[in-house]
Amino acid sequence: MGFIVFEEEAFNYLDAQLKNFVKRMDRIRERSEDKTMNKWLDTQDVCQTLNICPRTVQTLRDNGTLAYTQISHKTYYKPEDVMAIVAVVEDRKKDMRFRKRTG
Repeated sequence: MGFIVFEEEAFNYLDAQLKNFVKRMDRIRERSEDKTMNKWLDTQDVCQTLNICPRTVQTLRDNGTLAYTQISHKTYYKPEDVMAIVAVVEDRKKDMRFRKRTG
């Protein structure tokens, strides 16, 4: 094993640069924590929130009513997008009940 000899000034410079880099990475990480996936909902969460089945969620995605993001074959939804379609889902449920009554 060999030795590398640094002048103290060069070592202090590298040390300061490394500390600065670590601080910048910490700030980036803190900013990105606001955008983590734990705030997103998966299909099961959407089904429970809206009291609908997975096939209905698929239909809402297919017809463009519900925005989504797919990561590694898993589908995620922003909570605000899900809340925005509550009225649409309720209207569809009312419409289905009306159709059943009028036969």
